[in-house]
Amino acid sequence: MQRLPMFSRAGGAALKHGLHNITALCEALGNPQHNRKFIHIAGTNGKGSTSHILAATLQQAGYKTGLYTSPHLVDIRERIRINGIPVSEAFLISFVENVKPLVDRIQPSYFELNVAMAYAAFAAENVDVAVIETGLGGRLDSTNIIHPVLSVITNISYDHTDVLGNTLTEIATEKAGIIKDGVPVVIGSSHPETEKVFIRESLKHQSPIYFADSIWDMVKTERRTFVQHFKAVHRPSRNIYPISTDLNGSYQAANIITALTAVEILQQLGWNIDIATCIQALKSVKRTTGLRGRWDSIGTNPDIILDVAHNPDGMAQAIESLQSLRSDKSDKDHSAICHILCGFVKDKDITATLKQMPPHARYYFTQARIPRALAADALLELAQQNGLNGSCYPNVSDALKAVLQEAAAEDIILITGSFFLIGEVIPLLEQAGDFG
Repeated sequence: MQRLPMFSRAGGAALKHGLHNITALCEALGNPQHNRKFIHIAGTNGKGSTSHILAATLQQAGYKTGLYTSPHLVDIRERIRINGIPVSEAFLISFVENVKPLVDRIQPSYFELNVAMAYAAFAAENVDVAVIETGLGGRLDSTNIIHPVLSVITNISYDHTDVLGNTLTEIATEKAGIIKDGVPVVIGSSHPETEKVFIRESLKHQSPIYFADSIWDMVKTERRTFVQHFKAVHRPSRNIYPISTDLNGSYQAANIITALTAVEILQQLGWNIDIATCIQALKSVKRTTGLRGRWDSIGTNPDIILDVAHNPDGMAQAIESLQSLRSDKSDKDHSAICHILCGFVKDKDITATLKQMPPHARYYFTQARIPRALAADALLELAQQNGLNGSCYPNVSDALKAVLQEAAAEDIILITGSFFLIGEVIPLLEQAGDFG
């Protein structure tokens, strides 16, 4: 497997354009994706959290639920879960052995192999439904060989522009590629530039379309260290629902209303599921599904937050949550300082992402152990050009030691910038005893 091209290591060079490889691979495996029920989720940001919310809700409703997400943080098996539990090592090893004869003939990418393995696992376990998160885009994403019962597109912003296009319209067109004939589609966040794309594609495919932010309003009522509280207002009925969730970060409000809309549609389609089920599931999404790295509050005194934000929009949302937390702490202690440990991959729009980050914070610039990582000294130079100051560290371990030593008990530590950085930090904190 290590000799195969990996998008996580090489970026766009590892992509296999088109669906012919994944189609051939699944055909050789007996088309495990056929005759199964799927919910397909795309979007620039929020698709991982939304996928986990829906998986938790389906589990709460009693359905045996598969969940495919990417990338993983620590263990590849995180990508493929059944009722929240990663597939076994035995299944992984067996699958790899079985596909070895196909690899030289089909030459699938690393991502294509993972998608095929997910479909094979869900078929082998005979799940009732599987929630499938796209990896990149939608139209040509390797997951896009399924016919789902529901399609969901969370939002559209700038990311992977080298592959998906340089305008929101172009990016939306790629994401809209998951819309299928007659299959309802939920759009999480509406935008003047993208609405017309989704409406056009829904009309083309005769697919009912629902914009979540025109159906639901969300108001945050309280935030504690590990729990957020909201009031959700259903516009058509004017019903108000109190919501508590273990998902932290202000940006989760948009993901929750996207999931609530999806649940409404599933109920209309005859599924044994309702809003009350989703509200109950929201209380423990992390425990139910194993979600990590999304405004993940993992320590106090100082507060330690992990967030996989890696593009301008995602970082803006993470910093909004950081400012909110800092404001809350300032009511109690005006000396709280924000420490931000960050590292990025070099094929992102790093300058635009850095512009979202606060100049008042203390920065610790580093790099993950992958060829795609931007060198820490280059990141420091780029950050200084954008008014951010700090120190650079050649590896994540040194950066983590520095920030843990320098942060006072009343401070906040935000660790962010990429999945790969967070994936290195988690085991380091576990070894240090700072992560439960």
